[in-house]
Amino acid sequence: MVEEIGIIAGEVYRTLEQNGPMTIAQLKTALKTDTFLIDAAIGWLARENNIYFEKYRTSFKIALR
Repeated sequence: MVEEIGIIAGEVYRTLEQNGPMTIAQLKTALKTDTFLIDAAIGWLARENNIYFEKYRTSFKIALR
């Protein structure tokens, strides 16, 4: 499971690198994978201080540091 989360974390990182800041909903649409894995990958990247969150309407956008 940890390996799968790491792989998805890489996909999240590359998606943000190519597209710029995105909401969680936009990431989930773009990646089309298990919601739990995307959420865990976002947590992984946040813990490693690779991303940050910015307020966007009633939600948040995720961006690379």
